[in-house]
Amino acid sequence: MAYKISDACIQCGACAAGCPVSAISEGDTQYVISEADCIECGACAGTCPVGAISE
Repeated sequence: MAYKISDACIQCGACAAGCPVSAISEGDTQYVISEADCIECGACAGTCPVGAISE
């Protein structure tokens, strides 16, 4: 299952910059992860300063 970004997202862009497969893009109110492109590596979760990303 792909990682998810919660409503705690502050739209800093750290997760998108840390994603090795560019599966994260800016949404209307927060960043979103493409389930089809996510390789479940967890790199994004490690870069999020507010802990908004989880499995």
